Amino acid sequence: MKDTMKVSESQNTKELRIFAPGGENGEGEAGYLRFGALLTARRKDGATDVVRATDAREEGQALVATGAAGHFRVETVWEAKEDHCGYIDVELRLKYLGEEAAEYGLTFGAELVGSGRPDWMIPGAFYKENRFEKNLRPYPRYDYRDGDHEQMVSDYWSFRSDRAALPAVFAWNDALCGALCTEETSAAGLTGLGFRGNADGTSIWLDFPYREEPVTFVGHKVPAPADLTYYRFAPGERMTLRLKVYTAEPNPHAYDPFVRQMYKLHKEEHALNPWMGLEKAAELTAHGLYTWHYNREHGILNETAAFDREFNNNVKGQGDRPHMHVGWVSGAPYAHALLTYGRKEGRSDYVEAGSAVLDKIASGLAPCGTFWASWVVGRGWTAGWNPKSDWLQARTIAEATLFMTRAVAFEKTRGGSHPDWEAAALSNLRFAASIQAEDGNFGSYYNANTGVVEEWDGAGGILWIASLLEGAALFGEPAFAEAAAKAGRYYEKFVRAEYIYGAPEDVHLTPTSEDAYNAVVAYVKLYEYNREALWLELASSAADWMMTFRWSYNLEFPKHSLLKRYDFRSRGADQASTSNQHLHNYGLFCVPEMLKLWEYTGDDYYLERTRDHIACFLQFIAREDGDFNAYKGMVTERFYNTNCFQPKGMMLTLSHSWCIGLILYAAQEALPYRERLRLEECL
Repeated sequence: MKDTMKVSESQNTKELRIFAPGGENGEGEAGYLRFGALLTARRKDGATDVVRATDAREEGQALVATGAAGHFRVETVWEAKEDHCGYIDVELRLKYLGEEAAEYGLTFGAELVGSGRPDWMIPGAFYKENRFEKNLRPYPRYDYRDGDHEQMVSDYWSFRSDRAALPAVFAWNDALCGALCTEETSAAGLTGLGFRGNADGTSIWLDFPYREEPVTFVGHKVPAPADLTYYRFAPGERMTLRLKVYTAEPNPHAYDPFVRQMYKLHKEEHALNPWMGLEKAAELTAHGLYTWHYNREHGILNETAAFDREFNNNVKGQGDRPHMHVGWVSGAPYAHALLTYGRKEGRSDYVEAGSAVLDKIASGLAPCGTFWASWVVGRGWTAGWNPKSDWLQARTIAEATLFMTRAVAFEKTRGGSHPDWEAAALSNLRFAASIQAEDGNFGSYYNANTGVVEEWDGAGGILWIASLLEGAALFGEPAFAEAAAKAGRYYEKFVRAEYIYGAPEDVHLTPTSEDAYNAVVAYVKLYEYNREALWLELASSAADWMMTFRWSYNLEFPKHSLLKRYDFRSRGADQASTSNQHLHNYGLFCVPEMLKLWEYTGDDYYLERTRDHIACFLQFIAREDGDFNAYKGMVTERFYNTNCFQPKGMMLTLSHSWCIGLILYAAQEALPYRERLRLEECL
């Protein structure tokens, strides 16, 4: 890696160039990161000091570059490392030379030299352009031509590091991939990440402390103003900042070795903190799902239940949402989990509740032959939270079908028969096979009345692969498996592009962690179907992309916040999406497939990061009434990691059926892997 560092001299200053491995003398264009300055210091009153290197020398295995300008003297030490991948450790030592205290913001950055328009990734927070022009939900979007900042469109963005699952900014052009990485906090406070790309060039940077520009995304369609923070330097004050530099070939998957490298470092520094083991978690969540979410009158799982039951009574029960999606945020997956747990534990009340919910879902077929998306008190069956009131979303329906099929198969092993469940599952599976395009696409949105595919874009239909494969095995219909394999080849392009989008109803055509989960499940199932090496490769690639949404470190929450007081460890939590920025547990959906992926590949990285996710959400399951102001067995949907929706360190005071249900599901599925997961070591 040291061979990739080159120093050039221009007008009595020196600049450092870091090439991709093999880039300077290899085939193709020689792209590199150009560090024209060691530090840029912006004073709060607008004055700027740009510190360039005037001396660069080798000291042992390190390169030392120094310079001074205005009110700062800087020494940087660059040391090449070779571990899981090659990267460069940078230690930046500065001294403030001013005679009076002053507030400054510090920036360390590089220019990405090479042809081609850039692509970006801030893990968990920003992917490529991040939002299509046609997307119906507003959130930050990159546009090479710039745009209306009040509409959250810009050719540059700066963000707080706590928005990122790994505090790193990656950039690609035609010649290389380059990245800068630091920690969430530094001696100057909360850090920041940024990038710019337009006709004048491409650059990436780190801010100490953070800046949010050109506007601040707070989760709503109207952004807040830019948030510029500063550190107050005292005369003669010294500070040390630490960061890492990474370069690689311009492969879209080039982020993966460095994400793995940083995880390896972080897991030694950031401990897990599960509150309980798998059996206790299952016991509590089964209780919570049945007690707080099962609505016996209507045969549904209420999507939400208020922590504050007195408040809920005062607002006539509006804290409890008497709605049920058939998949995704309620419905079949969690009824299946309650049913299976009830059978295994001899709890007839849980069995009856799970069966009643599945009966309800099986009764709700739309005219097109699929499930309706949701049932709402006073309205009955509806199409869900979609762009149009008569559209059904593929992922919601496919997920409900998958777990209805699993429930049928499970009950058959116990000698049970549910003709209505079977008929409903078959109706959905036959619909999916019938509307599949010649290229394998299942589409993302369907007309509930006619079955016409209303929108083909996105990977919202990828989960039909798993549903069809399990349906083929259960019902003996090989055509279902053939359709699944055909779809596997179509959706490959989303995985190869490292940009999978379209899964959740409420974030139209947005890259989300849920898209990654669905892709992992689909391709692991395809690999199990015919052991084709391509499917395992795609499952692994999708899992790697999934890990860019997964926290590798523990956030530093505000001192008086609930999450700080309860010592919540964020390592293993997932960002919901670039649009819906909060930590959630939906990754538990693919726990069995991730554990099988580990077995099939022998790659312990998948085991470790799955262990992290399980351990993370063995926290904040209410152990008794009153625990974190909730009731026994309740689980929240949202942990707030940054200034989006709510202040950092808060949590949503609603229990969600899907959050409880996924813990119940994953706890059962993970039990056979108990010894290898080693969760007890953390208790």
